[in-house]
Amino acid sequence: MSSVIKMENVTYTYPGDETLKNMYAVKDLSFEINEGEFVAILGHNGSGKSTTAKLMNMILKPDSGKIYINGKDVTDDGITENDVYEVRKNVGMVFQNPDNQIVATVVEEDVAFGPENLGIEPAEIRKRVDEALEIVGMTEYARHAPHNLSGGQKQRVAIAGVIAMKPKCIIFDESTAMLDPSGRKDVMKTIMRLNREEKITIVLITHYMNEAVMADRVMVMKNGEIYTQGKPEEVFSNPEKLWKAGLEVPQSVELIYKLNDELNLKIPLGVYGFDKCAELIEEKINGLGK
Repeated sequence: MSSVIKMENVTYTYPGDETLKNMYAVKDLSFEINEGEFVAILGHNGSGKSTTAKLMNMILKPDSGKIYINGKDVTDDGITENDVYEVRKNVGMVFQNPDNQIVATVVEEDVAFGPENLGIEPAEIRKRVDEALEIVGMTEYARHAPHNLSGGQKQRVAIAGVIAMKPKCIIFDESTAMLDPSGRKDVMKTIMRLNREEKITIVLITHYMNEAVMADRVMVMKNGEIYTQGKPEEVFSNPEKLWKAGLEVPQSVELIYKLNDELNLKIPLGVYGFDKCAELIEEKINGLGK
């Protein structure tokens, strides 16, 4: 399996006065995102996760270290503006506030904006717009004005605009943070479909644990470094470590942890759905009197 994004010993410090010169946003960061993978990045505010997203998309350039996109070293001294442009075609980005990405007064025109700037032929643009709107479930809103849509619908339009440029990877930087629960659910359904059906590599930066559990792999950042990583069931099976990083854990994990501590139920910690969690607890409690 080939890597879409690879970082080797990447360090970045935001410009500031002399008192801040040793305050690293990310420090000696190394990891790989493989083709077709769905990776969630967690971390409290200031942990470096959003800086990492901007580095992956070349919005920021590292102070040191190497970044490879589809095997190409995009931090090489000989990198050109055209090379950076190609990177951004292959690594799309959806931000927290959809209003910052929507530029047109009609939904389908907004989705067409990216492909038009890539110089795509009109017939191909029409095809891409229709496909992208269908993927995100917004076909019936093609002729609507974006400002009349809900937050979740706007975010799906923003996602469609990125899809229409056919990137190999999409980075979602806190893209559900401003949405209500219904909007978050709709956007996560879209993200899962992009990964599972369209085979697009997904990097999801989030602070919602119920979103992170859907990923193939979870990376937790702290102080600009990778604090821990692994499959969701591995990462969330150590709640004490996550609490030390200032993070919450899924509700089922916290409940089982507390019941184990108080009642010595000895239920294996892991990521469970509500039904499975209830079943395990009932089974153990019923067994206490035997």
